[in-house]
Amino acid sequence: MKKNKLLLGCIADDFTGAGDIASFLEKGGLHTLLISGIPEHDDIPDDVGAVVISLKSRTAPVGEAVRDTLESVRYLETHGCITYYIKYCSTFDSTPAGNIGPVLDAVLEYLGETYTVLCPSLPINGRTVKKGILYVDNIPLSESGMKNHPLTPMWDSRIKVLMEGQSPYPCIVLEREYYSRPKEEAEVFIESQGCGHKHYYVVPDYEQEEDAVHIIQLFSQLKVFTGGSGLAAAYARYISAKAGNRSIRREGIKAEGPAFIAAGSISKATLGQINYYKEKGLSYYKISPTALWDRSETAETIWNDIKRILTEQMRSVLVYCSESQDDIVQGQAFGRQEFANLLEDTLAQLAERAAAEGICKIIVAGGETSGAVTKKLGYKYFYVGESVAPGVPVLIPAESPGRRLILKSGNFGQADFFIRSLEMTKK
Repeated sequence: MKKNKLLLGCIADDFTGAGDIASFLEKGGLHTLLISGIPEHDDIPDDVGAVVISLKSRTAPVGEAVRDTLESVRYLETHGCITYYIKYCSTFDSTPAGNIGPVLDAVLEYLGETYTVLCPSLPINGRTVKKGILYVDNIPLSESGMKNHPLTPMWDSRIKVLMEGQSPYPCIVLEREYYSRPKEEAEVFIESQGCGHKHYYVVPDYEQEEDAVHIIQLFSQLKVFTGGSGLAAAYARYISAKAGNRSIRREGIKAEGPAFIAAGSISKATLGQINYYKEKGLSYYKISPTALWDRSETAETIWNDIKRILTEQMRSVLVYCSESQDDIVQGQAFGRQEFANLLEDTLAQLAERAAAEGICKIIVAGGETSGAVTKKLGYKYFYVGESVAPGVPVLIPAESPGRRLILKSGNFGQADFFIRSLEMTKK
């Protein structure tokens, strides 16, 4: 039986988002266990202060997303969880029907909480909120690359508008002027705006890293936080200090041999990382969208080509399908979701073959692809190591402690991300 209560339980809407927030919680001083999928009711190690549960609820049917989230909340309750954090993407990825609104409504209703914050900001990665408007690298969300997202195109930059389209409960915009006032003034303002509503949401300004401390001080009484990972490190420091500075252990990130790298994302950042990697003269394999769709290229044929590089020449290899807008258009012409599913499954099969051949390092770009890979590999529990980029930690599967996984959201990481990953994990 676990001796300590779980200080924080986090539920993330995809795997890379879970790794993202886990890395900041670890940085903030909470030893963190990442669990893929709805956990079974097993014990959590005594030295773990935070658990992050990774779901695949971002684009799941609304009812399924709500059901899985509440089941995860109940699991965390059985382990004495003190506070909860519902983590979604820093670009508020959702459709007009959800899933952020319905999921958060259900959590507030289940836990009996009146309100919580909507805080997607992650300033270190260019996500900020000013006067209720979400910006991506200083560009309003609906004018950024997210306006053309294949699954969750963003049609507005105002969080209040986005959320109230998904939830019957109102949103209150809290501008930064309240950070310099006594806490009581902000509380009076929020209560006056929320008066008469069973539940509601508060959207605080968050433009700079130090704003996280102000937000945590203002809302320290809340049992539920929601947002991206921007609050995570500061909140971890706050609750670990409150609990007596529970110490954490550091996980080693080095491993022998080459890496299998799979890029399923079509984000601008990932396309830049692919091109940077290729410019350095490193090994790669480009999948033809047409050949993949008509099955003249399969996981088996691709593996036959890359196995020699990985296992005989002992060199890392990058496998990808899109490096330009033309490739993206070509793939999506076959059906956006259908082609995405086919590519994810192919890359996951390749990762499985690489692992079976003894490849210890697997690097994946793309949230959905990362989820497919971890599911195929069959790992469920992960410890969190040093980060390659903000929000992208090296993960160590508890079931295979000699293996290292680096799984990133498409938009994360600098141009040299793949090469940095190889260098940092080199033994």
